[in-house]
Amino acid sequence: MGRLGGFKYKEVIKRLRLLGLVFKRQGKGSHEIWYNPSEDCLVVIPNHKDIKEFTLKNILQQAKITEDEFLNIK
Repeated sequence: MGRLGGFKYKEVIKRLRLLGLVFKRQGKGSHEIWYNPSEDCLVVIPNHKDIKEFTLKNILQQAKITEDEFLNIK
């Protein structure tokens, strides 16, 4: 497991909110659409209990947030 492994949905959302992302709307099924105003981009986040490392990497890439930024925010 890498640095981004083992994160729960609630922890991911908490950190993304602190980084400036805002909830935009509910997507299909258990997915949510979030907006990053500083980068003017949309991010799809699955509302699952556990977020897999690969999925979290893709979320950060969509949001244009580095792993270090995500990990250093408390």
